[in-house]
Amino acid sequence: MSAIDALIQDTNHLNIAPNRGLSQNNSTKMTNVMKNNSTAGDDWKKNLSLPPKDLRVRTSDVTDCEGKEFEDFCLKRELLMGIFEMGWEKPSPIQEAAIPMALSGRDILARAKNGTGKTGAYSIPILERVNPELDAIQALVIVPTRELALQVSQICTDISKHLKLKVMVTTGGTGLKDDIIRVYQKVHVIIATPGRIIDLMEKRVCKMEHCKMLVLDEADKLLSQDFTRMLDKLISMLPQKRQILLYSATFPVTVEHFMKKHAIDPYKINLMDELTLKGVTQYYAFVQERQKVHCLNTLFSKLEINQSIIFCNSTQRVELLAKKITELGYACYFIHAKMNQADRNRVFHDFRKGHCRNLVCSDLFTRGIDIQAVNVVINFDFPKMSETYLHRIGRSGRFGHLGIAINLITYEDRFNLQKIEQELGTDIKPIPKEIDRTLYVATHHEEKNENES
Repeated sequence: MSAIDALIQDTNHLNIAPNRGLSQNNSTKMTNVMKNNSTAGDDWKKNLSLPPKDLRVRTSDVTDCEGKEFEDFCLKRELLMGIFEMGWEKPSPIQEAAIPMALSGRDILARAKNGTGKTGAYSIPILERVNPELDAIQALVIVPTRELALQVSQICTDISKHLKLKVMVTTGGTGLKDDIIRVYQKVHVIIATPGRIIDLMEKRVCKMEHCKMLVLDEADKLLSQDFTRMLDKLISMLPQKRQILLYSATFPVTVEHFMKKHAIDPYKINLMDELTLKGVTQYYAFVQERQKVHCLNTLFSKLEINQSIIFCNSTQRVELLAKKITELGYACYFIHAKMNQADRNRVFHDFRKGHCRNLVCSDLFTRGIDIQAVNVVINFDFPKMSETYLHRIGRSGRFGHLGIAINLITYEDRFNLQKIEQELGTDIKPIPKEIDRTLYVATHHEEKNENES
């Protein structure tokens, strides 16, 4: 018997309590919450620990709303407190469309741009619907990368901090023994990568009898050949009656096939009137391969970078470029899939905290990573696929803010550039000698507005 199997056997006496709360009538619950919220007025808001107000300009990607408030969704007071303390003032268009339908228990197929609030669109309803009194896993969020799992779990933990429920993250590359111990310490919501959660489910550590909500974030990636068989196996271990919520920016045919197979009359949301973010201005510069580092050095000296992400097409080139940038005298981190998990976690955490201005990475970092301070994305190597390009440039201009994407194009890339422009219906312009700072620097935009007024 392995040490892991022995640990599982030792903890079998910690049985999950029977279902005591998932059959509660939603309409009665909403009515009670509404009464509680209205009786005390807005006094509870005065005691909230709110972050500084974000005064940066935002585009219609997130401002083109119907005018709803988070209170209109009849959420628990404690959940509203967490939402407002995150600095989320009003729901974005995807949140307005998805939250009410998700609260009703309906399956959802939602398509919206990168950086427009998809995480909030599913985390708010699942945290609202979880019953803290029921000692069981009630919601499962599946994401394709470990970094995204850490980010989503942090968001869920932050907005649920006033609720008496436990959010747990589990991914490959970390100790399975530690995860087993944490599962038996009462967990309501799990954020996971597919391989690790299936391992825990097959070992009967994660008991899913009461897991009635499944979220697939970055669904197009999860339903690619890398993961699709895993997801079929995962769903076979969930209850027959469950709610499935799929969110992504791009929806290949595999997503439609999956929903026909597993979902019941899904509510479809498509907010993709165009594919690229309105706040991201895109440029290209024709260079020879040997000129790329020199061109990058010039960009660093001319641009007003808050934080930048630089993409390469291979892990080997990531490390080589990071070394070159450091030799040029610029602070630089790097991250890729072949690094050990502890190093990846440290780089991800420190870059999010703003400890370094520049990050060189592979496409590991294109999925859902939300770092608000990033205002410049550089494709040191131009991608071959339009979906990869879309997700890369979506790391800039998060939540309606401004940013630029600069592509270094060699002679071999010229046809790819045209193809991606056509497929995405976007305009990638030749880089000018001077880039208008109001296009990507929030403070310059504010100064311009003040001068005009």
